[in-house]
Amino acid sequence: MNILELSSLQGTLFIMILAGVVLKKKGIIDEAGKRCLSDLCINIIIPCNIIKSCLIEFNGSILKSCGLVLIVGIALQLLCVILNKFLFNRYADQQKRVLQYCTIVSNGGFLGNPVAEGIYGNLGLLYASMFLIPMRVVMWSTGTSYFISGTTDKKKVIRNVMTHPCLVGVYIGLFLMITQLQLPSVITLSIKYIGNCNSAITMFIIGTILADVNVLSIFNKTTICFSFLRLAVLPAIAFAFCFLLGLDHTATGVSVIMTGMPAGATAAIFAARYDSDAPFATQCVVLTTLLSMITIPLWCYFVG
Repeated sequence: MNILELSSLQGTLFIMILAGVVLKKKGIIDEAGKRCLSDLCINIIIPCNIIKSCLIEFNGSILKSCGLVLIVGIALQLLCVILNKFLFNRYADQQKRVLQYCTIVSNGGFLGNPVAEGIYGNLGLLYASMFLIPMRVVMWSTGTSYFISGTTDKKKVIRNVMTHPCLVGVYIGLFLMITQLQLPSVITLSIKYIGNCNSAITMFIIGTILADVNVLSIFNKTTICFSFLRLAVLPAIAFAFCFLLGLDHTATGVSVIMTGMPAGATAAIFAARYDSDAPFATQCVVLTTLLSMITIPLWCYFVG
């Protein structure tokens, strides 16, 4: 994909985000509607999109690359957890929790999948799905512990992770890819059509988040410094990991792009639910999302 095609993809995603802003401003999508769209994405659309990405011809090199991408994802999550031990200690407790959560949890599930698929096709989407597995594990364990005091219920964490709809999509997709089982065309087409809704719906959701924020309020020293960490430092580290492991071009590109995704939108939801700094969390999510419109193409160009 050349720079013109990448700009076109980015522009397309941005227009769909603007559509989400307009839908929210007009009251067509209210808070209940936003939750409904999020649930629809997580439980149906994204899993189908993941399964769709696995309906390709299988070979050993793909399985090897999936394993290496998974290793990079694990290494980055461990690094982020370690950084969280000391990186944000000078901040107030409520802001510290938000920054810790936003460091380990990106918006890769919503924004990353459409970008990876748009640039690298179904193979890119498959790698992105593998890369997100460690993040989902940490999100439901360490991530929630930042907001919830006390010991995390390990059995509940394991159950939440292993039965997460997106991971179920990975299980089914890998089974179909490895066995090369041919599903009836009516099922295959249904999966593909539902999965193809992913880009538009997820961009609408991001637009509804942006619609509720005063853009001028998001710029402050803390949010700018965090954005630099989230969008520049972490993907640079991911690139170094990929180089050391000798990942191929597509796997490297996906790993770097997924690491350079903006802060996860769930940060604002958790912050509001558990009496943390919800406005600050929203500022982090919105600023990193806006800046990612610039940094993602730059990283794509850098990776090649």
